[in-house]
Amino acid sequence: MQAELTDTEVDSSRLMGIFGACTSNMLNMIGVGPFLSIPLVLVAVHGSKVLLPWILGAAISLCDGLVWAELGSAMPRSGGPYFYLRHAFGAQSYGRVASFLVLWSSVLTAPLLIASGAVGFSQYFHYLWPSLQNAGLCALAMAVCLINVVLLYRRITTISAISIGLWILVIGTILWIIVGGAEHIPSALREQFSGGYPALNGAFWKGVGAATLIAVYDYAGYYNVCLIGGELKRPERTIPYSIIISILLVAILYIAMNFAILGVLPLQQSMHSSAIVADYMQVVYSVKYAKVVDVLILVASFASVFAILLGYSRIPFAAARQGEFFSIFAKVHPTKDFPHVSLIILGLLSAAACMLSLSTLISLVIVIQAMVQFLAQCVAVVLLRRHHAGENNLTFRMPFYPLPAVIAFVGWLLILISSGIRNIVLALSITLAGIAAFLYKSRQERSWPFEAL
Repeated sequence: MQAELTDTEVDSSRLMGIFGACTSNMLNMIGVGPFLSIPLVLVAVHGSKVLLPWILGAAISLCDGLVWAELGSAMPRSGGPYFYLRHAFGAQSYGRVASFLVLWSSVLTAPLLIASGAVGFSQYFHYLWPSLQNAGLCALAMAVCLINVVLLYRRITTISAISIGLWILVIGTILWIIVGGAEHIPSALREQFSGGYPALNGAFWKGVGAATLIAVYDYAGYYNVCLIGGELKRPERTIPYSIIISILLVAILYIAMNFAILGVLPLQQSMHSSAIVADYMQVVYSVKYAKVVDVLILVASFASVFAILLGYSRIPFAAARQGEFFSIFAKVHPTKDFPHVSLIILGLLSAAACMLSLSTLISLVIVIQAMVQFLAQCVAVVLLRRHHAGENNLTFRMPFYPLPAVIAFVGWLLILISSGIRNIVLALSITLAGIAAFLYKSRQERSWPFEAL
């Protein structure tokens, strides 16, 4: 199951260690999402039992993270899921379709995901500059995408140092929020277990499902390290440990931050706040400190765009080097040795996607990724285990196999269903369009399944 690396990949400098990998993952996970989504989660569960969706989201993420950990440690190559599905489903047959769909979906979802962080940045910037309206906020979000292209236009070693610096600011902000309301966390938590649960009917579970979908979006990004597997030190160890550590730490931070805020702000105010952290800091400290934390949240969202663009720019690059995607994506900077064309293209597409609303961006990212990639990876890890039954050369094995893969598969399926019929149809249409594009490309090249023609 351990994939062989090409000579080029062996010669590449794997200079990002486990600490840099954890910071990259956590920057990708945190971003601006939790600072915007707390009111959305509260509304989904009608202001009660908010702990449940955050725990369910963490459980699904951890199970799926174990899938990524086993696949990533066995095949530590930049491009991640492209290689996982190709190897699992057959490099010369159905794996070609699966891996092509990963590329197809990545080119669509990466700009949407990056743009969601940039749009979130512009929304929190609006708290500081209320007179800046729609057109100006859209232009600001686009500028965030383009500035990050400039920052990433350099070697991976410098990027690792930038990631660590941004990580310190992001974690420091969340810890400040938690400390400000720490004395109120126990009472807020007690309320979650008092009075029993509401009627466990369809409406209750629909609300929990909608809230869990938002929570999973906020946890998403724990797999960012898999996208740069070819640029890591000891990837067989760095990948699984950084994934597990990132999920556990972020889950603790999210839950603590939620209950610090809920212990201070009235429930109705929390449910309808457009800048809940700023409102919270204003109550705990003052307007001045609310503006300070708003600036720090802007840094968090900016850092999220940075980390996501870094990881996703490597996927089409890795495939293009293998001749499986457009050759322009395979170009490497002549002196700095990084995929500069892939970076520029995704950066420009991300800037264009900033014209969509944040809710639309989130919905599109979730449904496309779940249908095209995440469900398939849960199957892939089972297939790879069967292909290599009896072998002991796996660098990491998920505990309680195959239970985590099954839980992750069911979790993604339920999340997909919870997104609504319109989004399911859209994701299915994108998948079918990707299959049609693959068949067209294969027919032109006389490759599988058209070799005999």
